[in-house]
Amino acid sequence: MSKVYVIHENEAWIEPLRRHLEALGTPYEAWNLVDGIVPIDDEPPLGVFYNRMSASSHTRDHRFSPEYAAVVLSWLEAHGRRLVNDSRALALEINKAAQYQLLKCAGVRTPATIVAVGSRAIMEAAEARPKGPLILKPNRGGKGDGVRLFRDAEELGAYVRSAEYAAPVDGISLVQEYIESPDRSITRAEFIGGRFQYAVRVDTAGGFELCPADICQIPGTTGPKFRILDPDDGLEPQVIHAVEAALVANGVEVAGVEFIRDAAGKLYAYDINTNTNYNSDAEAAAGIFGMERIASFLTETMKVLENERNFRLQMAV
Repeated sequence: MSKVYVIHENEAWIEPLRRHLEALGTPYEAWNLVDGIVPIDDEPPLGVFYNRMSASSHTRDHRFSPEYAAVVLSWLEAHGRRLVNDSRALALEINKAAQYQLLKCAGVRTPATIVAVGSRAIMEAAEARPKGPLILKPNRGGKGDGVRLFRDAEELGAYVRSAEYAAPVDGISLVQEYIESPDRSITRAEFIGGRFQYAVRVDTAGGFELCPADICQIPGTTGPKFRILDPDDGLEPQVIHAVEAALVANGVEVAGVEFIRDAAGKLYAYDINTNTNYNSDAEAAAGIFGMERIASFLTETMKVLENERNFRLQMAV
């Protein structure tokens, strides 16, 4: 019998999904890709494989989990297994520069960005930007790790030359224009099964740590405030449709996409997170539960797969 296989590297983040799969009676197995083997000469098991690998794995001392996942996903794809968030989704998860190219090709505005490799290149990129505040962020990031705001290129240069500076895990940095939100908020759009589910307003006054999962909240602080928006109070429908089409065309079925709106009302997308989490308080207030919907989507996908397999077996008799 088929199962749902959850590919991940962080047990805490999959606990809500475990609960909903168990409530549905869905057979599942979690593959925690921290260390292990991949029997590439053997056939993988039958089932639906949900890739939840995170770009921030290195912040939990799981530096090579994305590379490990890439091997596993290539093995599964070689055998025609059903993947939710395939190897293309993983490639996007760990490459913000690629995310921006995807979004721009879909007609979605992104902040002006220069990719830089090496500290000297970072300073050159900053000097090439118009005067004013700018953002330095890692190409492979997550949870706001390594994201910093500077007043100008001089301040950024002083930081890069200091002992405090640490190169990003993949050696690639992004020097980006700073988009200032008048109310210090961003909007995160959630997609499941390739379809838009809801938008959540996030108060960013607490900083760049915007992970919505309960486990991400910082003890001793109120943390970012999350509020699920009414359908007519969120993002423009044409933006949602463009993002839906772009995600599905690139192997992404489950994701959170983050947007910010400037004082002139212009909307910018700046992050695609294929390892999406949800805030329990905001969902309880709205009566919408993302992990429950993911569990249902995976369960239905597995049933469709089983029905197709049984039909082929019957036709072969």
